[in-house]
Amino acid sequence: MKIVVTATGMNLDSNVDPRFGRAACLLIIDSETGALLEAIDNSQGVNASQGAGIGAAAMVADRGVQAILTGRVGPKAMAVVEKSNIQVVSGVSGAVREAVDAFRAGSSPQACSTSDNTGGGTDETTGGKGHKCGCGCGQGGGAGQGKGQNRKQ
Repeated sequence: MKIVVTATGMNLDSNVDPRFGRAACLLIIDSETGALLEAIDNSQGVNASQGAGIGAAAMVADRGVQAILTGRVGPKAMAVVEKSNIQVVSGVSGAVREAVDAFRAGSSPQACSTSDNTGGGTDETTGGKGHKCGCGCGQGGGAGQGKGQNRKQ
């Protein structure tokens, strides 16, 4: 399976970048062999005024990635990732090579998927769906903007 790891550099000895959409690089790796398949310079995402996470999510989905290893995926990017059925492992840190080895061994820190999207409420008072794993990603994960109005009844 193809996985993507957010990285501070273009090789497996780089550190994991804690940001998804604004990561310096996105490394696509074969999870079976641990081999680097593609190193993507994400300077477009780093310099984007908005939509960096959504763009990165669409890019990795187009490349057939099935899992993301990163520090955190924001709520807007997570919506794209969930629609593409891509597994997210958040809270990842250290060297990329070590993160990949941990993933391959099944000892990654925290995996999220669309099945985890049942932890929060779904009405105006609770802010939408959140992940029961506590990763902070997903809709309503704390980064939303209220745009409602008070109505007198």
